[in-house]
Amino acid sequence: MQSLAEFCAHGGRLAAAARAFGGGDWIDLSTGIAPWAYPHGALDLTRLPEPGELAAVEAAAADAFGVADPARVVAVPGTDLALRLLAVVLGAERPAVVRPGYAGHAAAWGAARSVAAGVDPGDADLLVLASPANPDGRVTPPEQLRALAGRMTVVVDEAYADPAPGLCGEASDRLIVLRSFGKFYGLPGVRLGFVIAGPRVAGALRQLLGDWPVSLPAITIGTAAYRDAGWRGEQVERIDTVGTLLDTVLSRFEPVGAAPLFRLVGAADAHGLFRHLCNHAILTRPFAERGDRLRIGLPADGAALARLTHALSEYPR
Repeated sequence: MQSLAEFCAHGGRLAAAARAFGGGDWIDLSTGIAPWAYPHGALDLTRLPEPGELAAVEAAAADAFGVADPARVVAVPGTDLALRLLAVVLGAERPAVVRPGYAGHAAAWGAARSVAAGVDPGDADLLVLASPANPDGRVTPPEQLRALAGRMTVVVDEAYADPAPGLCGEASDRLIVLRSFGKFYGLPGVRLGFVIAGPRVAGALRQLLGDWPVSLPAITIGTAAYRDAGWRGEQVERIDTVGTLLDTVLSRFEPVGAAPLFRLVGAADAHGLFRHLCNHAILTRPFAERGDRLRIGLPADGAALARLTHALSEYPR
């Protein structure tokens, strides 16, 4: 039987899925990334970004996040790298990571102990978690995070919080917030993210990142997107509409968790369900530690939704 280890590690393994289950017109519902991308035209690849352009994307992001001082918003080439840099900058002796969660959190803090959501991390001097959480969409109450930040450094990954401001406006050197551009705007390949922190952490990150932390195309697209309130509102409507349709299609399964860009369902044999969908060229996200859970992202259009509906109709009850 085909091992699912590669598919449990991350979403978006379309090439591996095609090798394992055969070719075809694959639908990728494994990533929790919006299937509608922010439109972009020709991009300049002939020069390095100017300092003013980098400042512009940080200012546009700060405005979208509700942060008064753009100097606290640091552009990074994706939050996965930012996590690893923060591990260097923060230098925690007793880090803790909330699990289950994004694998990159544990990878960045390799010596961290795992704690369950809602469990007091005890004597930890740093806590890393996602809110909304991946894969169940759980939102940790802001007052709980504020209280924890009074005792330790708290790193909150808000990759799935857009377009809401979340905790960005309250970020400090003790309450550090991460934002990912690619998920809500449907452009993960741009590799753009942001760390919102206080002046000490923001300054240390800028020193590590150097003069050109992100590419000119990322700056150009990000600046335009964060300034485009109209498109942002349309994206929210698309996500809400398709999410409601997806809920109907998945109604035969136990609803375990949800975020705007994905649903987590329970099934007695979720790995079997994963393989069944792969045999219909539909990629979802299984989990090694929970063989009874499957995460499913939003279909891009009516045709993709119809294919998912048909595939699920052939899965034995």
